[in-house]
Amino acid sequence: MNVFVAGGTGYIGRALIEAMLEDGHTVRALARPGSEKKLPAGCLPVIGDALNRATYQERIAPSEAFVHLVGVAHPGPGKKQQFQDIDLKSIECAAAAAKFAGIRHFVYVSVAHPAPVMHDYIAVRRRGEELIRAAGLNATIVRPWYVLGPGHRWPYALLPVYALMRAIPSTRESALRLGLVTHREMVEALRAAVRTPAAGVKIVDVPEIRRLGSTRAA
Repeated sequence: MNVFVAGGTGYIGRALIEAMLEDGHTVRALARPGSEKKLPAGCLPVIGDALNRATYQERIAPSEAFVHLVGVAHPGPGKKQQFQDIDLKSIECAAAAAKFAGIRHFVYVSVAHPAPVMHDYIAVRRRGEELIRAAGLNATIVRPWYVLGPGHRWPYALLPVYALMRAIPSTRESALRLGLVTHREMVEALRAAVRTPAAGVKIVDVPEIRRLGSTRAA
């Protein structure tokens, strides 16, 4: 199919585009002037601004699916304004642009919630989910907590804590919902979302991200 990607030069975007090209999809990705060189070979660049839908919404067609990956790199406490200015503004633009273009399936990376930390980030991502629903889009909403991978490895130290929490009935649900996923698992979950469009709104949580990643590896 034809797939449009916003955020294709980032941590997950490049690997996902490469995977979708392997699957035979035609992939077009939004890029700022000069950033198009960071896109994988075979991806068709669309020059525009993720924070201004007028710069790209008329060039989404003939895409059938829209994958939204725009967001602040390395989210953390103290970045509330950046979440508002980048994460929220970009999904406001993307949801409206996707509706304008008649997108059949929207794929959005949200975040696992509720959680005891990162409240500002969660609030923005939940608002993104609300905007997608309000636009009436068929969508797959993927909710990781933390994605392990290059430059994102420090939480490996928490694995023993997660194992203990999973063993305790009162904390098992939180440990599973807020579990860690790998970069490969995340890419494969998004790849599967593109391959199998949702009717209505489908939520892919941490256990499902892991299942999809392991299924593809097998």
